[in-house]
Amino acid sequence: MRSVFFLLFSFLLFFAQAQDTLYARQVLKYLTSEKCFGRGYLKNGLNNAAKFIVSELQKENAQPLFGKTFYQEFQFDVNTFPNKMELSIDGKKLIAGKDFIVSPESRGMKGKFELAKKDSITFFSKTEKDVLVLSLKNKLTFSVAQKAENYCEIDLLDTLSFRVARSMRAYREMISIDSSRYGLQRGGEPTRTDINFITAEVNISNKVIHNFKAKNICAFFEGTQNNDTMILFTAHYDHLGGMGKHTFFAGANDNASGVSFVLNLVKHYKQNPPKYKTLFIFFAGEEAGLLGSKYFVESKAIDLKKIKFLINLDLLGSGEDGIMVVNGAIHEKEFDLLNNINSEKLLVKEIKKRGKARNSDHYWFSEAAVPSFFIYTMGESVKAYHDVFDVEPLPLSDYVDVFKLMTAFVEQF
Repeated sequence: MRSVFFLLFSFLLFFAQAQDTLYARQVLKYLTSEKCFGRGYLKNGLNNAAKFIVSELQKENAQPLFGKTFYQEFQFDVNTFPNKMELSIDGKKLIAGKDFIVSPESRGMKGKFELAKKDSITFFSKTEKDVLVLSLKNKLTFSVAQKAENYCEIDLLDTLSFRVARSMRAYREMISIDSSRYGLQRGGEPTRTDINFITAEVNISNKVIHNFKAKNICAFFEGTQNNDTMILFTAHYDHLGGMGKHTFFAGANDNASGVSFVLNLVKHYKQNPPKYKTLFIFFAGEEAGLLGSKYFVESKAIDLKKIKFLINLDLLGSGEDGIMVVNGAIHEKEFDLLNNINSEKLLVKEIKKRGKARNSDHYWFSEAAVPSFFIYTMGESVKAYHDVFDVEPLPLSDYVDVFKLMTAFVEQF
């Protein structure tokens, strides 16, 4: 009989843990879909993600922080690329996102340009009205800018095939040009350093959206023992949006993974009411410069002095190599507690610590003297970052154990 109960208990435990990742997959699937279009500023992507998160909070009867609404609205300017996103190099059409990206501060540009080599990785063209820069990169990494500059800069993936194509063009043309002018040597194919010009045909459009309306999403559960003290779990739900009509940055690891984690925490605390008042905050504007968390802190929406601890969660798609704790070197007592729990329960492989860093939404809280950790997972299974390859499925290598560690950590306060 004991063996039957043990098997039943083991099955229920496994099923509960599986449900955590199954639910995470559901969240990830929606947030990385074209419906959310990179959770940015085109095609209503960020707003669609916000509506989804609120609907999940309502299912668990989480309470809205701002009276009858979960939303805290704020505004900022953002440079976008809503329409044309076309580039050909030496007659070869390239694919947006995979072969090239546009720098986020770029303005739109259209035309055919001859670009001269500025250095080993940069080509430059300046006409009376246009400045175009092409930069060769080993990896394409996109971002968000709040304004457009007076130039267009494009990053090209410096692949072997691309180098060969450009070398062959230079080789064909050197017969009819002054070799001393371009540094070419007769008697063999030119190397990468021999290529002193390329031709680019560009058709890129941009639009600066002024006063884009974004929303932080804030919910809470009352504490069973203390509502004058708060625990905060935070994650940003925005990402980089799109580039042109069809290319978007899904942002599975960054940070649909963190959103899924915090929503899983909501489900957990619905079933296991917390001791302290517990807030769940999903920030917008993180990728544009930690704007949502800055606005929240400055708005004095809550009394920051009543926050016992804040845990900011981002980049949780891997975990086979453990976790990193930003501010772990500052809050040593809490870091030691986290390590002790992990040693006792044998959860994650390793817990590393860093000092202060302005790399996620915990930062403004730390600046306001709120004790905070920013936690992200480590592992080679997820290498994509700010590119079109950060997509589902994520491995979620140690998602369940990190979840156990976070909930056990908070229980010790």
